[in-house]
Amino acid sequence: MKRVFGVKKDKEPPPSIQDASDRINKRGDTVEDKIKKLDVELARYKEQIKKTRPGPAQEAVKARAMRVLKQKRMYEGQRDMLYNQTFNLDQVAFASEGIKDAQQTMSALKSANKELKGMMKTVKIQDIDNLQDEMMDLMDVSNEIQETLGRSYSVPEDIDEEELMGELDALEADMESEGDSVPSYLQPDKEPDYSELNLPAAPTGHAPVANQAEDELGLPAVPRASLRG
Repeated sequence: MKRVFGVKKDKEPPPSIQDASDRINKRGDTVEDKIKKLDVELARYKEQIKKTRPGPAQEAVKARAMRVLKQKRMYEGQRDMLYNQTFNLDQVAFASEGIKDAQQTMSALKSANKELKGMMKTVKIQDIDNLQDEMMDLMDVSNEIQETLGRSYSVPEDIDEEELMGELDALEADMESEGDSVPSYLQPDKEPDYSELNLPAAPTGHAPVANQAEDELGLPAVPRASLRG
């Protein structure tokens, strides 16, 4: 049967926007190369027209130049048309990419929305409020426990606070009165009293002088040397 009717060929996938744009750009490059070759030929004909005298020869060169110029105008029109097609394809590609980005964004938002809804089912505002109230109660109980443990066992509970305040004011007054006098650590040091120790007197540095005879003026008499015979 396949030999009689043949095999059905698979359809080729349609060209993408990028494929069409590449093909048109390739055609545009080919047309641009042709225009450049015609420009070179026109420049050669211009030089020939300048060098030839007016007459049949110059008219023939002008005719060839006119033919090349018409071809150039035709190729320039094709080039502009191809560039316009490329521009349109680029706009379509940009719009297509924008739609794809929007689809991905919507898909991500839907997934996040679904996930948030599932999370919100497990979290309730009333449970949070109850938890906060329990935490505050626990903190109050903890503070009461700390205050109870911090009490002093030796202090009686029936102490008159007004009496304590009066003693505190009197103590502050005494401290202020003592603050006017010079503290003991700022007073000069006193010399120690060594009289009770019965220590010998310190030497004066001069030896005691024996009683000497004095002359008529009250001065000590000078000893005279004796001559022995």
